[in-house]
Amino acid sequence: MKGLSSLLQDYEVGQRVAIKIDPTRIETAPHRRFHGLTGTIVGRRGSAYVVEVFLGDKRKTLITEAEHLRPV
Repeated sequence: MKGLSSLLQDYEVGQRVAIKIDPTRIETAPHRRFHGLTGTIVGRRGSAYVVEVFLGDKRKTLITEAEHLRPV
């Protein structure tokens, strides 16, 4: 279980984050193929973050909430 300070973490555009899926909130989780990858914050949508990840040579855009992200 994550602490309150990690849920209140605010990420800036351009910051690098690691994607670690939290199984307690599965409805806002990205697909499991992105677990363990590192991406860059490119924006916000409400309380969610837009994260850009490279999967092979393809650029993918994920929309997920802060509980699935960790600062790198």
